[in-house]
Amino acid sequence: MITQLRARILHRRPSAGALRLELVPTLLLLAAIGLAVAGLVAGSSTSLRAGSVEGRSSPQRAPKPAASSSAALPASPAEGSPVLAALAAELERSMATLGKADPQAYFIGYTVTETQRAEVMGSNGALLSSQEARTRWLEVQVRTGTYELDDTRKVGDRQPSFSASPGAPVPIEDDAAVLRRTIWLETDRQYRAAAEALIKIRTGKEVKVETAEGQAPDFSREKPQTFSSPRASFSLDRRPWEEKVRVYTGAFRASPTILNSIVTFSALAQNQYQASSEGTRLQFGQLRYRLELFIQGKAPDGMDINRYYNFDWLEPSAAPDDKTVLEQVQVMRRELEALVAAPLVEPYAGPALLTGRAAAVYFHEVFGHRAEGHRQKDITEGQTFARKVGEQILPDFLSIYDDPTVKRVGSTVLLGFYPFDDEGVRAERVKLVEKGVLRSFLMSRSPLVGFPQSNGHGRRQVGFAPVSRQGNLIVESHRQMTNAELRRKLIEEVKRQNRPFGLLIDDIAGGFTFTGRGQPQAFQVLPLVVYKVYPDGRPDELVRGVDIVGTPLVSLTKILATGDTPEVFNGYCGAESGSIPVAAVAPAILISELEVQKKETSTDKPPILPPPMHDPKGPRP
Repeated sequence: MITQLRARILHRRPSAGALRLELVPTLLLLAAIGLAVAGLVAGSSTSLRAGSVEGRSSPQRAPKPAASSSAALPASPAEGSPVLAALAAELERSMATLGKADPQAYFIGYTVTETQRAEVMGSNGALLSSQEARTRWLEVQVRTGTYELDDTRKVGDRQPSFSASPGAPVPIEDDAAVLRRTIWLETDRQYRAAAEALIKIRTGKEVKVETAEGQAPDFSREKPQTFSSPRASFSLDRRPWEEKVRVYTGAFRASPTILNSIVTFSALAQNQYQASSEGTRLQFGQLRYRLELFIQGKAPDGMDINRYYNFDWLEPSAAPDDKTVLEQVQVMRRELEALVAAPLVEPYAGPALLTGRAAAVYFHEVFGHRAEGHRQKDITEGQTFARKVGEQILPDFLSIYDDPTVKRVGSTVLLGFYPFDDEGVRAERVKLVEKGVLRSFLMSRSPLVGFPQSNGHGRRQVGFAPVSRQGNLIVESHRQMTNAELRRKLIEEVKRQNRPFGLLIDDIAGGFTFTGRGQPQAFQVLPLVVYKVYPDGRPDELVRGVDIVGTPLVSLTKILATGDTPEVFNGYCGAESGSIPVAAVAPAILISELEVQKKETSTDKPPILPPPMHDPKGPRP
């Protein structure tokens, strides 16, 4: 699910095997309001359509990723952090005993994640909350058995032994004695669970059929990593941001169409300390800032209309100024007012054009999740691409890679950057598709037959076990057109197919995809801003009320051409291992056949009375 006020991509499982990508405001995630929200803000190029909402701005475009934008890591020993020293000391003590126990603990890994977060939230001209917190969380992984067969093995449809929350809170002070005590207790708990699971697995193997996937080892042998960087932190005066969120949300009150507005500023510093029995010693951190804008309205027929926008930056000096933010406020206001008045569109199948950010979400959902390595190994998964390495799955002018080492594309920050993954493996650039041919998968330390090593994509949210996940998914094209040429080709395709119109998908709220067996291998993407593009020269018509549906193997082959300007979507993606920061980069794409169905909607009418400040008969607040 892609969300944008936190533009976090949340991949929930509404049912077994379904992954969702949506935009969910922070306030909603805190259950402070009871409004169901999903959305993704994307700008559009005025050259892609005829006629537009007045004043709509072009999106932030990004030049192609350059090799120089990768953040190279110098060789660096993990130097004397008190936290890392405590992890190493208790690790040595634990392995000395548990490494000789029956069953043997062949691997122990410790991670402490330190999080400093400040958040300022306002709504409708007033301050809702302002707070700052610092926490530390310990995660312990104990593996019993061997690299070839251990307690995490999934036998048949049995779930692996990872607990839902493998860890415990630890003090924010560098008190080695207290930290080691928590490590000791958590190590004991995890060892007992792993020992019990291994016994069940060994028994289960006697009565279950061995699959081809099961021939791969359970854990890969990787080179130990040592690295240390300065601790990431910030010192923030929240008062200026408290005034800013009042001003920004107050500006939305000028429109009677806007029922609710939320603006959230957040600063996040996160540091990881990792130590393993293999010799890995890591200390690194990242600092991020974000400003999120969200508004909600309601059409006369009851459909909820949501708009989103977010700014991301890494240094305090790079924060957007008031003029920039207030200009975006007015763009969002005009968009929402136009959408509330827009007509519904009926189900349709035909040519469609997706702008760059919409295309980025499309590739993330339709391709990205099916290229995650653990889905090829799990026999309850559909394994769409498991045996298609070396085969053509996309048009030959498209290539896709995932590169967590890229920190920026041009001036645009990529949220999927990280130096090491959550299993202590150095992040790598992975060529997934080369000229339409599938070449590889995103790998954690859970090997596949033919792919024995991790490529640094074992990721997780704090409190979850890592699995293979996306970082910065980047789509490249060798059949590029300008936006004007791409639009002309859309109209040509509409005429060729004798369709009354084509569709321009300008903004996507998110979507979901089913990857499990026993369910349709299908996806559903949720547009927010859609235009009818007429072949006879009429201005494009803004419409609403449809979702994109399809199946991946067919849909990916329907791409005819792409634009020449990559665009970036930053978000937070949630799946089995929780919610993690990711980015997707893609140019606009022209699809010969895209199917849309009616969107689920509410039947609740808009409020009976107008907002108090817009009621001509009532006293003004």
